[in-house]
Amino acid sequence: METGYTVEQLRAAATDAVRAPSLHNVQPWRFRLRDGGIEVLLDPTRRLPATDPSGWGARVAGGAALFNLRLALAVAGAPATVRLRPYPSEPDVLARLVPDLPRRPSPAEQGLYAAIPRRFSNRAPFWPDPVPADSRWRLGEAARAEHCWLELLIGVSAVNAFAEIARSAHRVLERDPAYRAEREAWVRAGTEPDGVPVTASGPRAEPQDLLPSRGFGGTQRAPGRDFEPEPLVAVLGSAGNTAVDQVVAGQALQRVLLTATDAGLSVSMLSQPIEVPSAREQLRLSLGRFGTPQMVMRIGYGQPGWPTPRRSVDEVLDLPVSLA
Repeated sequence: METGYTVEQLRAAATDAVRAPSLHNVQPWRFRLRDGGIEVLLDPTRRLPATDPSGWGARVAGGAALFNLRLALAVAGAPATVRLRPYPSEPDVLARLVPDLPRRPSPAEQGLYAAIPRRFSNRAPFWPDPVPADSRWRLGEAARAEHCWLELLIGVSAVNAFAEIARSAHRVLERDPAYRAEREAWVRAGTEPDGVPVTASGPRAEPQDLLPSRGFGGTQRAPGRDFEPEPLVAVLGSAGNTAVDQVVAGQALQRVLLTATDAGLSVSMLSQPIEVPSAREQLRLSLGRFGTPQMVMRIGYGQPGWPTPRRSVDEVLDLPVSLA
């Protein structure tokens, strides 16, 4: 067994870790090498005080990056043992990874790893083709593998009930000028390495839309390009809602997203009903589930697109001075 990870291993794995999703694509993570272990940290300069005042979204994003990191190390033959929130006095350290016994990666790990560069949020309308039962089963198994649950809302009545909760939460958020200003500050029209490019924002919202959209400055949709009338909606939940639960949920989210990508599916995320506490509780009660909803996804088949930009890996590494 190795005594510790190297700078080269950290750099290679972090290159994949930064492909994880985050609210407004703020990329709120850093990675460092300390005493032979790789640590995942939150970047306090990249928080969203209006959109994410509790830090829930940043911790979920950090958990998603952690899953990519775990996957990259495993595929490189250097799997990790992970300890979440290892230092009570350092709450911004989300996880510490130390080398486990070397082994060959499994075919499942290789398949998920290959999906990392192909995963992106697709905010455009999906095709009407239904998601087959075996793919739905795989998505549920992906959540369970990371100690979370995934509830699929299938059918007009279930989706309509959720849509009412989501639209109500969206209206609450949109009434906050600070929320709107923060969202606009992360819309990108150029080649910036973070934020949401206008080209990836999806079409502008219209009154007939069933589900709300944030409005990142998208274009007017073409006639006949309305969103699918019966989307497959998935609610990801965790056992509780502590900081550790949120990191766990982030890992489950990324495993579900990569599983969907591997199956040829497109996904967009709807976090408005999670961001409003009363809506989140209403959603939990409507599902009849114990635990806490942590993310909502719209899943289907869509037109291929492209991932949003990321900062260079050198911008997110904290290396010992002697190794930098």
